[in-house]
Amino acid sequence: MRVIIKANGEPKYIALYEALASEVRWSIMGLLADTELNVKDIADRLELSPSIVTMHVRKLEQAGLIGSRRVRLNGGTHKMCFLKEKLIEIELPSTQRTVQIREQPISVGHYTAFEVHPTCGLGTLEKEIGVWDDPRYFLDPERVHAAILWFGWGYVEYKIPNYLLADQTADAIEISMEIASEAPGLRDYWPSDIEFIFNGLSLGTWTSPADFGRAARGRLTPEWWHRNVNQYGLLKTIRIDASGTFMDGEEMSGVTLADLKLRDPFWTLRFAVDEHAVNVGGLTLYGAGFGNHDQDIVVRVYLNDND
Repeated sequence: MRVIIKANGEPKYIALYEALASEVRWSIMGLLADTELNVKDIADRLELSPSIVTMHVRKLEQAGLIGSRRVRLNGGTHKMCFLKEKLIEIELPSTQRTVQIREQPISVGHYTAFEVHPTCGLGTLEKEIGVWDDPRYFLDPERVHAAILWFGWGYVEYKIPNYLLADQTADAIEISMEIASEAPGLRDYWPSDIEFIFNGLSLGTWTSPADFGRAARGRLTPEWWHRNVNQYGLLKTIRIDASGTFMDGEEMSGVTLADLKLRDPFWTLRFAVDEHAVNVGGLTLYGAGFGNHDQDIVVRVYLNDND
């Protein structure tokens, strides 16, 4: 699979650029391109002290270039590092084009329609909402504060105000979210066919590989949260433009912006798992304060610079 990080001058990419500005860190990524290694193994191969390697690994993790997981080996627990990305595309500043971006975060609890089936539930940053596996609590007034939700099959749908002015057009729309499967407990292999639907039109289906968390807690997951259930997901970005729909740089479908009803006053975004899908493995959505990525669902509209 070809995955592309599209980086530009936004402040959030500064850590990425700093991580790349080191010969040692490039050497570490070179080692991890072939296999997973712990800090001691990396230090031995580069003939550096473990403390120095730990510092470099931390910078690479903060930049999102490498990941880690804890595994039991030879009677001990080891932090195994692995390379997360294969390709980075950097967009340099240009005097000929100014990209205007309108960004709108959406809390995972701010859905406007749903049909969910167990296993299912919601939680805020402080507590569970109601009791698990009872869909009635998806209408509880506290659900607007939810920072995590999950269900076995069904859908949740969000309504997004269309802030495009009459004389404005969009070049692209991006939707990013932290998402994973939903298994009873945690499963390293639990595929789920998750469909993404915008304004009633299917953008495509992505198969989530797992309900993550057996090896480690979510980096942001609150301490009170149960250890044997959903811990974190994968940060996925869907982009729709004039050429089609892409997830993390890989083509997802032929749906283009022209196919979407972008002049409607409200847009809808639905996350669904069909009960008749090949892999009915549920869905978990993580918001800010849960999982590994401190963000809610984010919709970005890239405006045409001629508007």
